[in-house]
Parts: sequence; C-alpha cells; structure tokens
Amino acid sequence: MNRHFWVLLHRYAGLAMTVFLIIVGLTGSLLAFNSELERVFASQLFAATQPGVDPLDLATLAERAEALVPKARVIGVTYAESDQVYVYFEARKNPATGESYDIGFTEFFVDPWTGKELGRRIRADLSQGIINLMPFIYELHWTLAIGSIGQWTMGITALVWTLDCFNGFYLTLPISLTNFWRRWKPAWSIKHRASAYRLNFDLHRASGLWLLPLLFIFAWSSVMMNIRPIYEWVTEAVFEYRSPMAAFISDAHQNDAPHLDWRAAQAIGERLIAEQSLKHNFTAGQQLSLMYWPASGAYLYEVRGSRDVFERAPKGGGTEIMFDGDTGTLREFTQPTGDHTGNTVESWLYALHMARVFGRPYQIFVCFLGLIVAMLSITGVYIWLKKRNARRVSEEKHARLVEEEVSA
Repeated sequence: MNRHFWVLLHRYAGLAMTVFLIIVGLTGSLLAFNSELERVFASQLFAATQPGVDPLDLATLAERAEALVPKARVIGVTYAESDQVYVYFEARKNPATGESYDIGFTEFFVDPWTGKELGRRIRADLSQGIINLMPFIYELHWTLAIGSIGQWTMGITALVWTLDCFNGFYLTLPISLTNFWRRWKPAWSIKHRASAYRLNFDLHRASGLWLLPLLFIFAWSSVMMNIRPIYEWVTEAVFEYRSPMAAFISDAHQNDAPHLDWRAAQAIGERLIAEQSLKHNFTAGQQLSLMYWPASGAYLYEVRGSRDVFERAPKGGGTEIMFDGDTGTLREFTQPTGDHTGNTVESWLYALHMARVFGRPYQIFVCFLGLIVAMLSITGVYIWLKKRNARRVSEEKHARLVEEEVSA
C-alpha cells in the first residue's frame, strides 16, 4: 500500500470521528473539573465539613440511609467525595402487585458525619434543573446521552482514534530517509505568520505530534471504558492481566438475603483487609466503600491503600476485597498496582483519563487537552475542505482547457 492510501484512511477516519471527538473534547474539558463544578451546580449534595469529628462508619451510614427510604433496600455505600457519601438502592417489591416500587430517584446522597440525607436525583435528567448539569455532561461524554447505543458508538470511535494515532504519526514522517531529522523538524513546529491554511495545517500536525502519547492514552482508555471485550483481549495478549469481572464470575450465585448484615460485613471486611495488608505488605487507610452484589452473593469492601494510584478524592482506584455474603469467606483480594502488570497499567489509564493524579497542574492540562482534541478535529475538517476546493478549482480549470481545445 502506498502513502496515498494511508492519507485517505487518515482523512476519512478523521471526518467520520469529527463530531464525536468535538463532543468528547469539549465535554472532557469540563469533566476535568467535574468535582469542582458539581460543587457549584449541586452544592446542596455536599456536607458541611466537621473538622476534628470522625465520620460515621459505612455500616451505620447504610442503616440510616435504609431507614430514609422504606420502599427500597441499600445495596451499597461509597464515598463519592470526602464530604459526600453515595448510597446505592434497590427497589423492593410491592407485595400487592409483585412489581418493584418506583422510588423516584437513581442517586441518593448522605452526610458522612450525620447520615442525614443531602439530596436525591434522577441522574442526568435535565428536567430537574441545574443539579443534573454535570451528570448530563458526563453521560454526553460517555454515551452521547443515549444509552448503550451511544456507548458502543463512542467505543468504536475510540478504537478508530487509537489506530489512527499510529497512522497520523506515520504521515508526519518524511518520505525520504535522506537528511531525516532536517526533513522531519518542520513537522514539530508552527509557523505563526503563515497563511490561514498553513497555520491550520501546522496546528493539526505539530499538536498531534507533541501530544501523541497522551492522545493515545486517552483514546485507548476510552476503549477500556466503552468496549471492555476488545480492551481486555488486547491487554491479556500484551500483559499479565486479571479481568475485574473474573471475581464476580468465579463462585457466583444469586443470594438476595445474605446471612451477614451490614455491621457483620464491615467487621469481616476490616479483619480481612488487615490480614491482607500484613500478607501483601501495604498500609490500609480510610474505608471507602461497602457494597453487596446479590448476583454474586458477595460483599465488596474497599479502602484507601498505600499502593493506590488516585490522589484526589476516593472516587475509585482503591484496594478491595470480595467475600461471601453468608460465610464471610475471602473470595478475592485486589489492589490497583503491584499484582499484575496489566492491572497496574489499567489503574494508571483510569487515573490519567480522569485527571486524578499529579495535582492541579495535570487537571488544568487535561482541561486544555480536551480543547486541543476538538481543535484537531476542526483543523482536520478545514484542511480537507481547502484541499477539496483546490481540487475542484483544478478540475474545473482542466475541464475548461479541454473544452477550449475541442472548440478550437
């Protein structure tokens, strides 16, 4: 295949992705500051900090939350932020109809220090007002706000984007190897005083080159989040890797009424984590989450661990154990780094994509990177339009010359 084929592939792949990458880029810029913007638009969902006062334990929070919603049962509590606990509910059955109650919300938040309700909402439902602005932007970023079809669409876009990173890099390379570095050097620079076309071309090419490693990371991590089967197949082929779903599938059995209640489960979780910290030589810190999965008949208990990757807020990236909901028998212990190379890479992909490492500077950088992704798509369309118009003019000129020769 000659270079022209790869040029065409890059061109039409870029055109096919344009709208999706603009959406991803612009929404991603906002989501780099998702927590901060949530505090602006949904401030009522965050508790007043109580310095010097220990928050309630997870079991107590689960018990108090369940008392607030009698038509549902709690299946999990987790720290979404240091001053906000998210409660997962499952609607109970109406004994008169056999149908699940309509509890009227999908998200429920409580105060970590008192267990009092902070608020509830139907996630991403803009009819409820600005309280759902950031969840809507998140859904738009992830699924185009149209559910599974959108998720697969964005996943396929991410896969094409990942592959196109390699093709785009190849197309910046000089055709001849003679004086390679001298010929390649212009691809890394932007001529500020050039024509509009040349400026757009340089912005497209140079920005793509300088930022290629991070563009690839964001493209591939998008595949990871949207189309797991492809991501896991590639990861298993390259690294030592254990799928997070393996623990749920292994020894899974439906159990809607475990023998262990929240308090007993928390006690067992604390004991098992302490045992694993000695065995695997890590330090366990703040408790982050206690969940029950009826389909697996198991509890998940998550804590902050010394090998965690995430720096800001306990939103994922924690050290966790899974144990049987009846017997308390340990089923699985996982930590973000140190066990399997592929899982360590995956933890870093999450952290980098969600701007949860390297402090505020990286968070700001991710915000600008989203704008650059949108810019790369826009400049790509501009370059295509200019070249198409130039070809049209050339074809029309050639047609006139032929017509003049025939007439003569």
